[in-house]
Amino acid sequence: MAKARAIYVCTECGGQSTKWQGQCPHCEGWNTLVESVAEPAAKHRLGGAKAGALTALAEIRTREAPRMPTGIAELDRALGGGLVRAQVVLIGGDPGIGKSTLLLQALAGMSASHRVVYVSGEESPEQVALRAGRLQLDSARVALLAETQLERIAATLTEAAPEVAVIDSIQTLYSEALQSAPGSVAQVRECAAQLTRLAKSQADRPGLRRARHQGGALAGPRVLEHIVDTVLYFEGDPQSSFRLVRAFKNRFGPVNELGVFAMTERGLRGIANPSALFLSEHRADVPGSCILVTNEGTRPLLVEVQALVDGAHGMSPRRLAQGLEAGRLAMLLAVLHRHAGVACHDQDVFVNAVGGVRIGEPAADLAVALAIVSSLRNRPLPGKLVAFGEVGLAGEVRPAPRGQERLREAAKLGFTRALIPRANAPRQPIAGLEVTAVDRLEDALRMLGQ
Repeated sequence: MAKARAIYVCTECGGQSTKWQGQCPHCEGWNTLVESVAEPAAKHRLGGAKAGALTALAEIRTREAPRMPTGIAELDRALGGGLVRAQVVLIGGDPGIGKSTLLLQALAGMSASHRVVYVSGEESPEQVALRAGRLQLDSARVALLAETQLERIAATLTEAAPEVAVIDSIQTLYSEALQSAPGSVAQVRECAAQLTRLAKSQADRPGLRRARHQGGALAGPRVLEHIVDTVLYFEGDPQSSFRLVRAFKNRFGPVNELGVFAMTERGLRGIANPSALFLSEHRADVPGSCILVTNEGTRPLLVEVQALVDGAHGMSPRRLAQGLEAGRLAMLLAVLHRHAGVACHDQDVFVNAVGGVRIGEPAADLAVALAIVSSLRNRPLPGKLVAFGEVGLAGEVRPAPRGQERLREAAKLGFTRALIPRANAPRQPIAGLEVTAVDRLEDALRMLGQ
């Protein structure tokens, strides 16, 4: 027999190379090439294909897709309201963070009114049953299949016709049509594509089908993200009891929606008021702390931003940001020096978002700047104060989206003062909240006595 030809496939972009290299020549990622078996090319791949029928876009009738609630409110929020007909969802995250627990809870809750199937490729049936018993779930109607071969799984799902199917996990599956090992980019891509086609082909039958794939570190994430409809990812420290589920892609709803959970003895429990998780309870006002009103999808969240400014103990001062963009931290320090006269060139600056939440929007700039100045001058900010706003390179404070919702959330949680961009000033007063609008960063520092 001819020896199988080896190729090297990038785990990030799926690009192929004939030899191993430290850097992928396609996406320029480092140490991402892994050895795989070259699959033979299909003969006459394009020959003899028939032309498809064209349809005018204006003639296509659309309808609102009905939602299927999972029974877990925070998961439904991340999905945009629940599952949609023939939707394929990919859930990723670190090992042990709670992916299998969340999916088993959702299936057990939906089994009362829907046909469900749990396909386990990582754990034995006994292990899955032990988890269900430990979580005290009603799993009598949850059908279980312990299998890793794609063709058998597809045949079982076609015969059983479930409305919801969970594949745990996509990285353990393999197809007999490929020679590469399970978990390789080729196998993951082929298995995900075949399960997606299966879900879409059953969309018009009475038995709805949704394949939901989950895995730890996503093998070939860019490849899978293009195949599936929705991508959810677990965030947070596995050692902590809090979990965040964020939507990075959703063809049936908004992106960047956030579901907040707490890990308990009976599994993951949704947190109705997540702002309380990200606010530290200080007995007295402390320097270097500022409350930010950020926006995660359609949900405003209050997060405490902490800063520590200390004299540098080396030749190069350190700049470290946890949960915030390090590049914007360096930019804010330059703006503070140029336009507000606050010099930190000989100081180590550390900034942290409490609770492990990741803040990517520029509206956090004003709160970060206030926390830095407060720590540098060892003067706490006024109590019950919230702030938000983007800081430009010219020192101006730019508006943030959904400013009214942010202010109402702050007032609901008992905050009495708000420092915001002038463009976000409310037209009508908000009960219990004193709003101060500013145009420039130096004006904000002067009004707060910093």
